[in-house]
Amino acid sequence: MRVERIYRYPVKGLTAEALEEVALAAGETLPDDRRFALVQGDAPFDPDAPAWLPKRHFACLMANARLALLHTAFDPRSGQLVLRPPEGPPLPGDTRTPQGRAAIAAWLAAWLGPEARGRPRFVEAPGHAFTDARAKCVSIVGLASLHALEAAADAALDPLRFRANFYFSGGVPWAEFGWIGQEIQLGQARLRVLRRIARCAATRVNPETAERDADPPRWLRRHFGHADLGVYAEVLEGGRVSVGDALEVLTSGQ
Repeated sequence: MRVERIYRYPVKGLTAEALEEVALAAGETLPDDRRFALVQGDAPFDPDAPAWLPKRHFACLMANARLALLHTAFDPRSGQLVLRPPEGPPLPGDTRTPQGRAAIAAWLAAWLGPEARGRPRFVEAPGHAFTDARAKCVSIVGLASLHALEAAADAALDPLRFRANFYFSGGVPWAEFGWIGQEIQLGQARLRVLRRIARCAATRVNPETAERDADPPRWLRRHFGHADLGVYAEVLEGGRVSVGDALEVLTSGQ
């Protein structure tokens, strides 16, 4: 099996950024993955005492499909985040200053319009990741499983609907569900597979058009008896992972 794509998502709900390689660290997510979020004004999130909250408290594709129309780029060295709408000038924002974060929040709130609740805040909480999973982990999707869903539903699905960190080829459909509790070698890193990923309404959103033009959760239930695609895995031993690296399931004792 082979790693075909690697992505990080610096802002929860916004653009995927493709990577050729990444350095994983034990017990962490991908560097800068879900580092920022637009917190809805009525959400009980405290950046000084960050705790996991369900996605409904943040701007997210499940509730805010229009986010898919934005193209973003984040430079972790400078802290600059550029927001590009389909039309009009981009917003370059400085994520390292209160003024810069306030400007980003105001711009995104205006973009969401009535979907913005109260006065949203653009936040970062060092050491915290705004992931859907409570534990720090990475997400992995088998392209064979995705292709099985496409064939069953007779529909083409952009892999980015599923917002995974790693996509791999090879193997048989749904084989990754049998890896729960097992360790895998991903490039130079060693991980333990934790659980399957249950899919929500976010996958209905076309990442190019922002239209809700498909229903992967319903199709999964109809054709396969579950609504899961992909798995979460925790990093046990860090290391570099590159596109083209092998993914290997480790046998007991390795």
